[in-house]
Amino acid sequence: MRSLIDVKKAQTQKIQTNTDKSVVNGQKNVGLGGVGRSKKHESSDKQVAGEAIYVDDRPALRGELHAAVGQSTIAHGNIKSIDLSAVKAAEGVVAVITVEDVPGHTDIGPVFPGDPVLAIGKVEFIGQPIFAVAATSYDLARKAAKLAKIEYQELEAVLTVKDALTKQSFVRPPFTMKRGDSASAIASAQHQLSGEIQVGGQEHMYLEGQVSTAEPTEDGGMSIYTSSQHPSEVQKLVAEVLDIPLNKVLVDMRRMGGGFGGKETQAAPWACIAALLANVTKRPVKFKLGRMDDMIMTGKRHPFENNYTVGFDNEGQIKGINIEVNGNCGYSPDLSDAIVDRAMFHSDNAYFLDQATVTGNRCKLNTVSHTAYRGFGGPQGMMTIEMVMDEIARHLGKDPLEIRKVNLYGHEDRNETHYHQEVEHNNLPEIIATLEQSSDYQARRKAVTEFNENNSILKKGIALTPVKFGISFTVQHLNQAGALVHIYTDGTIHLSHGGSEMGQGLNTKVAQIVAEEFQVDVDTVACSAARTDKVPNSSPTAASSGTDLNGKAAEAAAKTIKQRLIDFACEKYQVKAEQVKFENNNIIVGEQTFSFAEFSQIAYMGRVSLSSTGFYKTPKIHFDRATGKGRPFFYYATGASVSEVLIDTLTGEYKNLRTDILQDVGHSINPAIDIGQIEGAFIQGQGWLTTEELVWNEQGRLLSNNPATYKIPAINDAPEDFRVALVPDAPNREHTIYNSKAVGEPPFMLGMSVWSALKDAVASVSNYKVSPQLDTPATPERVLWAVESVKAQAQD
Repeated sequence: MRSLIDVKKAQTQKIQTNTDKSVVNGQKNVGLGGVGRSKKHESSDKQVAGEAIYVDDRPALRGELHAAVGQSTIAHGNIKSIDLSAVKAAEGVVAVITVEDVPGHTDIGPVFPGDPVLAIGKVEFIGQPIFAVAATSYDLARKAAKLAKIEYQELEAVLTVKDALTKQSFVRPPFTMKRGDSASAIASAQHQLSGEIQVGGQEHMYLEGQVSTAEPTEDGGMSIYTSSQHPSEVQKLVAEVLDIPLNKVLVDMRRMGGGFGGKETQAAPWACIAALLANVTKRPVKFKLGRMDDMIMTGKRHPFENNYTVGFDNEGQIKGINIEVNGNCGYSPDLSDAIVDRAMFHSDNAYFLDQATVTGNRCKLNTVSHTAYRGFGGPQGMMTIEMVMDEIARHLGKDPLEIRKVNLYGHEDRNETHYHQEVEHNNLPEIIATLEQSSDYQARRKAVTEFNENNSILKKGIALTPVKFGISFTVQHLNQAGALVHIYTDGTIHLSHGGSEMGQGLNTKVAQIVAEEFQVDVDTVACSAARTDKVPNSSPTAASSGTDLNGKAAEAAAKTIKQRLIDFACEKYQVKAEQVKFENNNIIVGEQTFSFAEFSQIAYMGRVSLSSTGFYKTPKIHFDRATGKGRPFFYYATGASVSEVLIDTLTGEYKNLRTDILQDVGHSINPAIDIGQIEGAFIQGQGWLTTEELVWNEQGRLLSNNPATYKIPAINDAPEDFRVALVPDAPNREHTIYNSKAVGEPPFMLGMSVWSALKDAVASVSNYKVSPQLDTPATPERVLWAVESVKAQAQD
């Protein structure tokens, strides 16, 4: 770790241009490829100018129709009758289909069955698609869908996690990870505490809604243009519902206007419905969801209700702990099994849990099926242990940071997780120590306490929270990727990989990697759409693994071509391999220097293949679910944040005054993009924990179903003073692409420092004697209720 001065330099360092060869974030830029150098997002100019083409921006195809669906109006019931005569007779309607018109599979569950493409005899949430309409315009399709007459036999609906637990209503069986005898350790500890927390869900609120266009092809196949994080899954499911081979389905995905996990599995239904209608009409069909329909019919981050019992000593060190995480999965399995697993994996966050039992329940409710969201259950799991840290601190009258330090991984032999993976190369103690110093935490802690002593209405809080996040898909087979690289005879390079660009800069980073291999300017590398006919069987772009997987695959393809060029040069010019160098847009062969373009032409004339695929699979990872043991993660990404807040105890309103972040991204491939990802993830995490509230009524209807009733963070919610730094000189000790580390999901959980700081401010009302109960999202109302509760407890 570098000194405080170096970290502050990193905080204030100006973004480097792609022609600047200075040191950036502690590493030297090498070559025109620009790995390690900041470069703007490849689509940024087009996005700012409004010229970037998204699925809905594509010119209408000849004869194109528009789709809509009829939705269930009850949360749970059998369908007694459906009268679609008025729908079929409506203006502009060309076709109407139900599940009986599906020629192939009717269930499109991504892992386990349970997700019918259209309702089969019953409905299980308000908004579930029952039938689909194709009409000549978007508005006419939507109007027609509302004309259906459907009778139901209503059934009892499960609408709360507690009700699901009572009735043992699960989408998948419960699962437990265990190490040691936690019950005995808790009982014999000097102190015991127990508690529970409700962790709210979160709407993805991507700028571009769900949208797909299906175009029939001459061979009975289908071309799909979709906003999806998983084109290969869309290909598979479209083929299955149409009952055609996969090689007759082409999926093209150039860019998404945001995904955040909401388009990993839940882009597929709309592509399937569009394809079914296109198959019936033999005309192209576009299906785009209006914002309210999108919010009603697509899943969100899983709400969780977690509880714990912990035993600890006088120093605050945990001796034993039981944690139960209860995920609200909605009506179907979707990805909930893996999501609740990850909540269990991350129930330790950054802390050693020696004697531990962690149980996960996958609760089935009659709401929309919840799905992947940035962090994939990890954030919900971490919240419980961060609550425990605060509770122990208040119980012992200590600073929560002191308790967090005492329980960190890294003390002596305290480096094995409750699922028996060793936490290797752990730099969290150094990150926390550096951030504590660079943020002036101790001085500010003292100033906050003094402020609270002198102010009865306004109160401040401060908290420093760490993050340790495992990187890899926890399902082993998904940890693979492919890429395709061509060099043309003018020296320009074409790149295609299996990852999806959703605004995170994946295409920019992978292009930098290819340019680095050939030592050419990154602007000579063109990255095309993700297409299933170029890179087959791709994994979803998720789990923070986009660059790790696709970057390695692209590197492998580039290395293959590079070796061919070296071999050709050695044969043609009678030199040794070490005399062939790639440098500054040139290829140096002995005493001769050729431009990259010139040598590409020479190699073509010499009949050298200038095209190659590349493949990568993540090493070392494994997990035995039967024993709850293994190494599910290739490595851990780490970071920490300090947030200081101000609350009004009369209204519950609050402001984030300052946030300092120090994040380890290894050797950054693109510091500007990484810092942007950290800033965006933090703000999104803060929104999840403070303002973004999902509300269902007693009938199971989503009330927070539009931007007017659901509050995402605005510019005024950002910290007034926002400082972000990358850990300098911190190459990943595992063999990742250029020794970088993932940055997509880990910073999201840094938002926990805001929630913990709010709790700190509320606790000051009782002079820190009472630890407040503050469920999330910690809206002003909840903060006010917590203040009033703490006041009442302090008077008892």
